[in-house]
Amino acid sequence: MIDSPWLLAAVWMGLALAASLISIRTAISIALVEICLGCVAGNVLDLKTTEWINFLASFGSILLTFLAGAEIDPKSLRKHWKPAVSIGFVSFLGPFVGAWAFAYWVLGWDPNASKIAGIALSTTSVAVVYAVMIETGLNRNDLGKLILAACFVTDLGTVLALGVMFAHYNIWLVVFLGASAVVMPFAGMLTERFLKRYEGQVSEPEIKLLLLMLFALGGLAAMANSEAVLPAYILGLVVAGAFARHRETIRHIRIATFAMLTPFYFLKAGALVHIGSVWTGLSAIAMLLGVKMLAKFIGVYPVTRLFKQDNTTGAYTTLLMSTGLTFGTISAMFGLSRKLVTPSQYSVLVTVVIASAVVPTLIAQRHFKPKLSAMRFQAEDEALTLSEADNGTKATGQAK
Repeated sequence: MIDSPWLLAAVWMGLALAASLISIRTAISIALVEICLGCVAGNVLDLKTTEWINFLASFGSILLTFLAGAEIDPKSLRKHWKPAVSIGFVSFLGPFVGAWAFAYWVLGWDPNASKIAGIALSTTSVAVVYAVMIETGLNRNDLGKLILAACFVTDLGTVLALGVMFAHYNIWLVVFLGASAVVMPFAGMLTERFLKRYEGQVSEPEIKLLLLMLFALGGLAAMANSEAVLPAYILGLVVAGAFARHRETIRHIRIATFAMLTPFYFLKAGALVHIGSVWTGLSAIAMLLGVKMLAKFIGVYPVTRLFKQDNTTGAYTTLLMSTGLTFGTISAMFGLSRKLVTPSQYSVLVTVVIASAVVPTLIAQRHFKPKLSAMRFQAEDEALTLSEADNGTKATGQAK
C-alpha cells in the first residue's frame, strides 16, 4: 500500500491518462474504459481507495449527474414531450420491475438488493446515446432529439427511485425537501443573473454558486439517507435553460469534471469489481442482461410504433434506450456503500451495466441504423437555400 497521498494520486492519474489515450485510439466511451481499467487495476494491482479518493469519487458522480441534467435541451424536451415522456417512462418502469422481481424470485437476493438491481438496470446511458447521436448525425434531427429527451425521462425515474426508496422518513427528509422547495424555483433565475454579471471572471463566482447549492442540497439529502445525485440531477435541469445561453461556463465545468473528478469515480467503480465474482456469476449476469433488454423491448417498442415510428426506427430507438452505464454504476455503488448489496452482487450488477452499454449499441448500429441520407440531403438543401438567400441579400445591398 502506498503511504504518500501524492504518489497514490499519481497512480490514479496515471490510470486516468492511460484510459484517456485508449478511449481516443479506440473511440470507446471514456467512462467504459475507466471502469474496465479500474477493474484490472483492482484485481491485478490491488488498487486501494482512501477517504479522500472516496470523496473525490463521490464529488465526481454528483457533478457528472448535474451535467447530465444541464445538458438537456429544454426546447427539444418541450417539443417532443409526449413521446419522450411515454417512451422514457416505460423504459424505466419495465426493467425496474422486471429486474427487481427476477433478482428476488429467481436469484434469491434479499429485498433491498433486489430493489438496487431494479434501479441499476432501469437506466439508459445518456453518455452512450449522445456519443452515438454525434457519430451518426442524429443529434441534428428530430429522432435524435426525441431519443435524448426520452433518456432524460428514464434517468429521472431512476434517480427519483434511488432517492426515495431508501430515504429515512424523518426530520432530515423534511429539511431536505423544504430546502429543495426553496432553492429550485429560484436557482435558474439566480444562475442566469450570476452568469450575466460574472461570466468570464477568473474567480468564476457563478461556478462557486452552483457548487454551494450542490454541496448544501447533497449534504441534506445524505443526512436523510437519500442520494446526493437526486438534487444534482434536478438542479441541472433547472439551470439548463441558463446554460443553453452561456455555453462557455458549462464547458469549464465539463473540463474540470472529466479531467479531475470522474476518473476517480469510474476507476473506483471498476476497482470494486471482483473478477472471481464475475466468473461465478456469469449465468446471473447473462440472465439479468436478458431481463433488462427484454423488458425494454416489451415496454418501449410498442410505444415507438404508437408514435408512428417504422419497424427499423422503433427497434433502433428501443436498443439505444436499452443501454446503461453512468447511473447504473452510481446505483450499484450506492447499494454497496450502504451495504444493501454484497460485493459479489455489486460485481454482477456492474458487469451487467457494462454489457448493456456495449451489446445493444452494437446491435443497433449494425442492424437497425436508420437511413439518414434523405435527412442530410434535406438539411443540405435548406442550408443551400439559406446561403443563396443570404448571397442575394448581400448582392442587393451592394447594388444599393
